[in-house]
Amino acid sequence: MTNSETKATLSFSDGSPALEMPIYKGSIGPDVIDIRKLYGSTGMFTYDPGFMSTAACNSSITYIDGDKGELLYRGYPIEQLAVNGGDFLETCYLLLNGELPTADQKKEFVATVTNHTMVHEQMQFFFRGFRRDAHPMSVLVGTVGALASFYHDSLDINDPHHREVSAIRLIAKMPTLVAMAYKYSIGQPFVYPRNDLSYSANFMHMMFSTPCEPYKTNEVLVRALDRILILHADHEQNASTSTVRLAGSSGANPFACIAAGIACLWGPAHGGANEAALSMLEEIGSVDNIPTFIAQVKDKNSGVKLMGFGHRVYKNYDPRAKLMRETCYEVLQELGLQDDPLFKLAMALEKIALEDEYFVSRKLYPNVDFYSGIVQRALGIPTALFTGIFALARTVGWIAQWKEMISDPEQKIGRPRQLFVGAAKRDVPAIDKR
Repeated sequence: MTNSETKATLSFSDGSPALEMPIYKGSIGPDVIDIRKLYGSTGMFTYDPGFMSTAACNSSITYIDGDKGELLYRGYPIEQLAVNGGDFLETCYLLLNGELPTADQKKEFVATVTNHTMVHEQMQFFFRGFRRDAHPMSVLVGTVGALASFYHDSLDINDPHHREVSAIRLIAKMPTLVAMAYKYSIGQPFVYPRNDLSYSANFMHMMFSTPCEPYKTNEVLVRALDRILILHADHEQNASTSTVRLAGSSGANPFACIAAGIACLWGPAHGGANEAALSMLEEIGSVDNIPTFIAQVKDKNSGVKLMGFGHRVYKNYDPRAKLMRETCYEVLQELGLQDDPLFKLAMALEKIALEDEYFVSRKLYPNVDFYSGIVQRALGIPTALFTGIFALARTVGWIAQWKEMISDPEQKIGRPRQLFVGAAKRDVPAIDKR
């Protein structure tokens, strides 16, 4: 982050002195105006609901160009990482360390993560406190937050070694906790992780194996899950990442911060979007019902929304959606589900949305959630667990952003301000005079 030679000058119509503010230039993307002295100099705040025009931090992890439909992890295009960049743990190493690993570095990193996949045996009793029909996200909020009760030796956020250990633990144990949440919900015994399997293969083993017979991993399905994880690993300063940073700014331990991120991700406008997209397709039911559905979407009074299309940031085709679409074809072909009614329905809906002027003019292109729900359904993952898979993938992004924030000398505790529109100061009347 460097100062620009130009400054921004804020002038006032009432004759108050003008305020000169520095402009900072990033390596790519919009410049930012440093308004930190605004309140001290003028007594005024800025007003920006949703922080749509506010940079709350400087970061070198992930960059999005919504107009171009571009997503970069540490400068590398997501398309290259998903196709040529190895497996999910390679992406994890990149996000955490800033560079892709060498062969030796990857081997060591994979071994370290693999050796931390088990959770404390007492965790199984923690699970038994939940109802069997509890939503997996509520279970994950509780169990991830509870990790701080089991691993006291990595809670000092000012110790770099503690931060590294907690990062590894979170990445390694999330698949175990997600799989445990699933097994608990269906009444099956918990399955321990296996050190001889890859990260994604191990997760599928813990999800779908039983003591009755050995589970055979399918490499096509493992690659599909790996791609889902890579595509969801980080996404700049979104709602859940901002939540993790805000919680972390108070000095909270990393397990508590990630639990806060999971709670935010649970919202249907954020992590629940792929579940909502699949539910929409199931409600449409048939290709024959699409015209009626499209008419309802266009009717502002109907309350019907087109889920899985459009994005808060992307104003072009979501680069992750194209990759997820390819994966969708591969999985359905591998499983012999090419005639899957939901996939045919999705393709027909996509075609109409991409050609209809109503959607084209509004740039409502398919996003990654539109296809990821179909893929996860084909893999055998229940709809209620879709957001849990999202949390599993996003944990590395959250922890990378948290580590960056802790190391930032300019970081302060988060404290948004407000435009107060309530009652001014007044006296409390006696109860008989109210």
